[in-house]
Amino acid sequence: MLDVCLLGCGGMMPLPYRWLTSLMTRFNGSSLLIDCGEGTQIAIKEKGWSFKPIDVICFTHYHGDHISGLPGLLLTMGNADRTEPLTLIGPKGLERVVNALRVIAPELPFPIYYKEIEGAEQTFEMNGYRLKAFRVNHNVLCYGYTLEIDRAGKFDPARAKEQNIEQKYWSLLQKGETIETEGRVLTPDMVLGPARKGIKLTYTTDTRPTKSIRENAVDSDLFICEGMYGEKEKAAKAVEYKHMTFYEAAELAKEANVREMWLTHYSPSLTHPEMYMDEVRKIFPASKAGKDRMSVEMKFD
Repeated sequence: MLDVCLLGCGGMMPLPYRWLTSLMTRFNGSSLLIDCGEGTQIAIKEKGWSFKPIDVICFTHYHGDHISGLPGLLLTMGNADRTEPLTLIGPKGLERVVNALRVIAPELPFPIYYKEIEGAEQTFEMNGYRLKAFRVNHNVLCYGYTLEIDRAGKFDPARAKEQNIEQKYWSLLQKGETIETEGRVLTPDMVLGPARKGIKLTYTTDTRPTKSIRENAVDSDLFICEGMYGEKEKAAKAVEYKHMTFYEAAELAKEANVREMWLTHYSPSLTHPEMYMDEVRKIFPASKAGKDRMSVEMKFD
């Protein structure tokens, strides 16, 4: 099961009723944060989740509304006597940008590991999931992310018995382990059926529609996508500043055949995104206007 929370859904500046865009996921005892704008700590507190399990923080890009909350979060983690390492993932320049922000958080009781994204796409395997960064189209170097959790095939006890595999090894093989015993090598494929559908989450913001989004979001269970503007008369502004309208996001969701889409990263001038959702759902019916602390438990089918 993957817990997902859209901590905030605002762009550019935090508002009294809307925090800046940030996403937090929880899986198997670890937590991942994508973007950390001003106010992210408060959003986490309001949700009732903990800073402690956060072991990975990813950045889409280095505009202030996506990273300015990092120094304070690092200080909070340090003040809680954290000693476990923290991994940061982001576009080129990650360590330089973070070190500049850490002028106000120079001493921390835990190590930070930096992983700069190389090229147009890069995949990271960690904590039982696969995280893929893919380049999008903003006015600075910017990436979207896809998180996937694989699901092994169903265990077949009849096949295990046919091959005289002792029952004490069944659970290990079911977990994907290979076992060497009494001159035999037992592998999971001996007792597992074909891989089953896993869980797929795609998150992208601050971009024009791109082929990379369409390809990486394909068949996602949840697609969280920027919708900077709901007003149709702002389509030209979206092009100029390399953002997206609600309707462009809906077209992407439709083309990528996703199960559900949440809009996020609203312009501060957009006070009531729900007003535009009827038109959005004409393009892609399973669309929702994201709200702060909007959450879901994503489970295997």
